[in-house]
Parts: sequence; C-alpha cells; structure tokens
Amino acid sequence: MRALRWILIVSFPLSLWAQDRAGLTPLEVARLQMVTAAVFSPDGRYVAYAVSVPADPLQENRPAATHVYVWDLEAGQVVKSFTQASVSEIAFRPGAGTVTFLASIEENEPRSLYELALTPEATPRRLLRHETAVLTYQWAPDGQRVAFVAPARSDTPRTPLPVRPIFYEEVQPQRLGFVHDLQSGRSVPLAVEGSFYLLAWSPDGRQLAASVAPTPLVDDMYMAQQVHVFDPATGAVRLRLANEGKIGAIHWSPDGRWLALKAADHLHDPIDGRLMIASVTEGARPQNVWRDFEGQFEQILWSAPDQLYVLVSVGVEKGLAVIRPDGSGFRYLVAPGIANWVSFDRASNGFVVLVGNTAQHPSELYVWRPGMAAPERLTDHNPWLAEVQLGEQRVVRYRTRDGAYEIEGILMLPVGYQVGQRVPLIVVVHGGPEAHYSNGWLTTYAAPGQMATGRGYAVFYPNYRGSTGRGLAFAMSSQADLAGKEFDDIVDGVDYLIAQGIADAARVGVTGGSYGGYATAWMCTRYAHRFAAGVMFVGISNNLSKWGTSDIPNELYLVHSRTRFWESDAKWLDYLRRSPVYHVDQARTPLLIIHGAEDTRVHPSQSLELYRHLKVRRPELPVRLILYPGEGHGLLRSAARLDYSLRMMGWFDHFLLRGERTLPSLELPSELMEASSP
Repeated sequence: MRALRWILIVSFPLSLWAQDRAGLTPLEVARLQMVTAAVFSPDGRYVAYAVSVPADPLQENRPAATHVYVWDLEAGQVVKSFTQASVSEIAFRPGAGTVTFLASIEENEPRSLYELALTPEATPRRLLRHETAVLTYQWAPDGQRVAFVAPARSDTPRTPLPVRPIFYEEVQPQRLGFVHDLQSGRSVPLAVEGSFYLLAWSPDGRQLAASVAPTPLVDDMYMAQQVHVFDPATGAVRLRLANEGKIGAIHWSPDGRWLALKAADHLHDPIDGRLMIASVTEGARPQNVWRDFEGQFEQILWSAPDQLYVLVSVGVEKGLAVIRPDGSGFRYLVAPGIANWVSFDRASNGFVVLVGNTAQHPSELYVWRPGMAAPERLTDHNPWLAEVQLGEQRVVRYRTRDGAYEIEGILMLPVGYQVGQRVPLIVVVHGGPEAHYSNGWLTTYAAPGQMATGRGYAVFYPNYRGSTGRGLAFAMSSQADLAGKEFDDIVDGVDYLIAQGIADAARVGVTGGSYGGYATAWMCTRYAHRFAAGVMFVGISNNLSKWGTSDIPNELYLVHSRTRFWESDAKWLDYLRRSPVYHVDQARTPLLIIHGAEDTRVHPSQSLELYRHLKVRRPELPVRLILYPGEGHGLLRSAARLDYSLRMMGWFDHFLLRGERTLPSLELPSELMEASSP
C-alpha cells in the first residue's frame, strides 16, 4: 500500500488570509468545509465520503451543499467525485463496486436513488425514482433489492378560493416503507400503518427490520418508534419487539439471531445512547447490556457474532472500542482524547474509517488499521487554518454548589493569553438538555468559539447536570427541575473561572440555542446580576405557553418535566416561576433575541413574549428581537448564518469589550464586516 497523503480541497482565494492572524472572522466560519459521513467498500479499498460545502453568504442565501468523494487507499488519493448536486445517504452497492446516494439531479425531480461507477468517465445513473422523494434507503445483501422510505402523497384539500390555508398537523403525510426489486422493477409496500424511519436487512436478506411510529408527528418520531421485522417478499410483519423510548439505530448480528439497538433504556431515558440487545423473537424486550456505563454509545456495528464495534462518549472525550453482546470484554481500539469522532465504518479486512474533528480543525477523514496507535488523517479541507492562531482549548472540572457532582466543561482562552490576566468571558450553553459538548471543534455560526478568542474573549462550554455522555443517572439528574440546579451549575462554572483568575466578573456574557436559549433568558432575568450581555437563540421564555405551542409536548413531559402543569394549581405557579418572563423585573442584562420565524419546536412567540415583557416592564434596558424569515429551529441558509454571527459578535463587543450602555446600531458592525471581507 502506498503512503497515505492528504488531499487539499480549496474553494476560496488564498488572499483571504494573512500570516498568523489571531482567531477567525465570521466570514471564515461561514465558509468552513467539513466531512460529514464516510463508508467503506466491502473489500476495504475505497472510502466514499461526504463533504459539506457552504454557499457563499455574500452572494446567496441557501443551505450548504453536500458533495461525494471516493478515496482509493491503495492510490492514496481521490479517484472519483460528484459535485454537480447535493447528495445524501452515501453507500456502496453490494456486489457492484459502485457508490450510491440520494439526489435530485434532473429539474423538478423528487429525490431519487442514483448509482455512480468508479471509472473516470462514469456519470450518475438513476436506479429508483418514486412518485415522492426517497428519504432513506438500505441495500439488501444481494445488491438487487433496496428498502426505502418515502412520504405518501399529500392529501391537502383543494379549495376554489384564491387562498392556500395551512392545516396544522392534519395533513402531514405518513412515511411509507417499501422493498424495491431492481430486476423486476416492482415495489412491495411494508404492511404496517404508520411512519417508517430506520431500516436494517438481515445478513441473509430474508428479513427486514424497521422502526415505525404511529403518526408522522415529531413527538411520535421521538418517543413512539416500534421495531418490526418484515418478510421483504410480501411486506408482511413477522414479529415486533417490545422496545420503548427513543431509538437511533438497528443492526443485525452476523448470525441473524440478535438485534442490537442504539436506543433508550426506558421511556423516560432522554437519549438513544444505550446498547440494547434483543433476540429475534416475537415480543422480545431489548436488554441494556451495560446499564451502569458512565458514558454514551454514539454508534454500534457488529463485527462478529460475539463482538460489536462501538463509538462511545465518556464525558467530553470519545473513543472507538469493542464489546461483547453481553456487555463484557469492553476495550478501546482508539483511546479517548485523540479526536472528537463523529462516526465510523468498518471493512471486512479490519480497517476502520472515521470522521473526526479536533480543537484545531473541523471534521475530516481518518483511517485506522489494526495495530495503529492512532488513526491517520487523510484530508484537509481548510488548509488555510494552519495560518490562523487559535486560542488554547482545555478541559476544566469543578464541583457544584450542592456538592452532588463534578461538572466538566471546555474552556477556550484568548489568543496569546497570559496567566493571571482577567478577560471577558462568553458562556455557551448547549441545548437539549440531552446533549453535551465534546472536546473537538466548537466554533459555529451560533457558538462564538475561535471567533471570540482572537478578539480577547475566553469562551466556556459547560456540560451541566442533565447533559449526556456520563451515563443514565447523570442524564436524568435534571428531570423535574427545569431551570433549577442544572442552571445553577452554569453559574458555578463562571464562579470557578473567576476564582481561577481568568474571567472578569463584570464582563460575562451568555448565549445558547433552544434549551441553551432558555438558559440564556434565565441568566438575563433570574441571574441578571451576574451577566453583562446575552444573545438568546430560539429559546424558551414561558413554560406554560411553550407547552401549548411546541411540536414535542409529550417528549417534554416524558424526559424533562415528568409532570403536567395542569395537574394542580400549585404546578401552574411552579411552571411559571421556572419561566424567565416571571423574573423580568430583575432584568438588567442587555439582551439580543433571535429566532427563526417558522420555528415549530420553540415557537417564535416565546421570543416575542420575552421581548414584549422587557420592553414594557424594563423600557430602559437595551433589548432587540430579530426574526429570520424561512428559518426554523436553527438557521440553515448561508447569509442568515453569517448575519447571525456578525450580530452576535457585534452585541458582545458593544457591551463587553466597549462597555456601552445603549442599544447598538441596526447596521452590521463595520469592524467585523471589514475583517470578514475578501
């Protein structure tokens, strides 16, 4: 095998960069490329991988495109690519030596299944077009049959009037499951009422496992997927598993006797992060094979009847390990702490391909061979990062005020930081709360990270109680205590950094999205005396109205609140007291509120409520509300993301660096625009 070498994919001019600059500009963050997925060919020679390529935010406002590349490990280079359309769901077709993916290549074509041969002159060939878009697919072992999911035709009623009313939730199409035979051209529907999500073929191709929710509603997708096993020839159900709660993956054992699920331990488990094993029998209940594991299973893959490869989070670090299906024999192949691994795939020769990022770069492609101490990096999609000075990133740990837990967090220090220097601090709070920060690349359009370190800030990412990556008990530790000790943990982290001589207590800012937006609103009302500026993104302000406007009220009840506020008068008041709007009279923190205008998860009315309460009850307080049209629970489009980054950094600069007390201009901050211009 030839020596492996990096491939450099450069998409914008080198004149953007100066030698050894400090930190990143918002435009550079907006143009970062990253690997998002990778799969091995069965023989282990080729790796197909996907790269996210953002649109130029100065020219257009659309989501990033995803392109596919094929790396030849023997040649040590890319031998095939497809960049003419955005793709998803890359795979190798069994027995064909081709790469397949979903794309819409022809004009007005629903998303269809395409095949790409690895010869230089080959172009994509369409294998399957359905009347509606193909959402996901899985190849049968014979490479001649493919299971896929596609929405039913919309049954929105027509009206003779010149108006198109929106029938909220009533006309959402079910996600239907099919098995398509490429030789006959026949598609067999899977005979269960409901919406299909996960698909997995048995090793002999005679059975197909799928998860099905009773409706296409988001709540059911999260909380009510049930695993069924089908006869792929007829579509009939052969058996059902008695799984409950969230589910993220299904895998058959090589001997076809067992199903491994990456799923919840029970209905109140907030994540699908446990290794659950079930026998392939009617009504089998999956068993958590390592219930006391103080970590999280991120990905699972059988390698032999008695062994699985698993990607695990343990606190802020991730590693690749093997484990037996009874939970014994756990050992690391790739120790935690090398990179923040996003995903992996394994070939029959034992090679493993991984997607991973570090504090120095976004996600890239790596390969690991048995006997290697660490995976070898293959790609570098942002070579210009080598010319940028980044702030030091370190893991910090501190005790909570009640002594119950040691909390982990990740701290970025300003570029060129000197010990003993007190600096402004931005706290970035993750959403969920069933999520956690890993020790890797942490700079995004909404997380200031290395945009802030070059401007003199420290940036702190706390994994407060209720975060994932530390086992079942820790993930459930914040349930039934909304905005309680979980948010106290965040303030305790700020106190720790002040005590360490790093943070300037008078210049602490806070930001976060979704549940992190809830935390931001809480810090700017209930804890306002501790924070000098806040940027709240798609956040919660009123727990009473949030319940009635969100698309996941059942998930909120089952894995967060554990009670319903209408159960008693006392609970109504308790939910209100746990809402930032209840504490508006304490507000003294300048607050920028940002929301997607089409958000159904946390309705924009949550931001409107807080904004209006602040404007009426605290009219002297600098507060601004910005809505992005066409965006939902998070921003997808390139120009909207850049606009967000510029306004977020401008808000913190205005109040934390310059110490201003009045509302800043509506214009984008000129100093940040100049730093971002090519």
